[in-house]
Amino acid sequence: MVKRGWVSLALLLFGGSLAQAGEKCPASQDQLVKALKSSVKASGGPSNGGLDNHMWAAVVARDGIVCAIARTGNNVGDQWPASRGIAIAKATTANGLSLPKFALSTANLWAAAQPGGYLYGAITAAPADPTALYAGPSESYGTPTDPALGHAAGGSVVFGGGLALYNGAGIQGGLGVSGDTSCGDHNVAWRTRHALGLDKVPGGPTNKHNDAIIYDVGSNGKSKSGFGHPTCGHKEADVAKQIGASADNAGK
Repeated sequence: MVKRGWVSLALLLFGGSLAQAGEKCPASQDQLVKALKSSVKASGGPSNGGLDNHMWAAVVARDGIVCAIARTGNNVGDQWPASRGIAIAKATTANGLSLPKFALSTANLWAAAQPGGYLYGAITAAPADPTALYAGPSESYGTPTDPALGHAAGGSVVFGGGLALYNGAGIQGGLGVSGDTSCGDHNVAWRTRHALGLDKVPGGPTNKHNDAIIYDVGSNGKSKSGFGHPTCGHKEADVAKQIGASADNAGK
């Protein structure tokens, strides 16, 4: 029964949107590369308080199709190789769990996905498709010929780095960023979304009515708001506060 329930949830949140194939990509490859590089210290941008590594970013259209992938390093190995797939999964998750009037970042999902939470097990609901992720030569990863482009690569992630994209006329898709701590990833994603001009968020779970990260997880591992995320031990929370990427608590 539980397994069938999660299959149904996956179809509702992700598969249902795939029926609307062919939707416009919210950002071009060139736009994503420029926005990402300007948001990452390793490629000339500001510090995000974490490890300041080179980064991956991915964009999916509203139908869940991967339509842009970028990296800040010159070579595939300049950033964590595993983070390419994680970035795609974050974009997929943020898009799949956000609505036209209510955004949920992947950071907002952490608390609910813990044992006993209402999203526990969500990370297995929409598994990544390895044939979509890893076909073709690895040298093409993060370029205009990346083999994941044009495919619903899937994946579910419940920690920072995924944001839905809004242009003022509604939700357009999702952005995923990976390569640093999850808290640093959230900051990079926040900057990148702003640089793309796709941060016209109409609502969300925080007291700012957006999808900012909420650092309210106590020593007992519980989030006071139910939408919280743990800190990562560096200066990510300070940076998040400076750039408006965090909120004190959930909205009422």
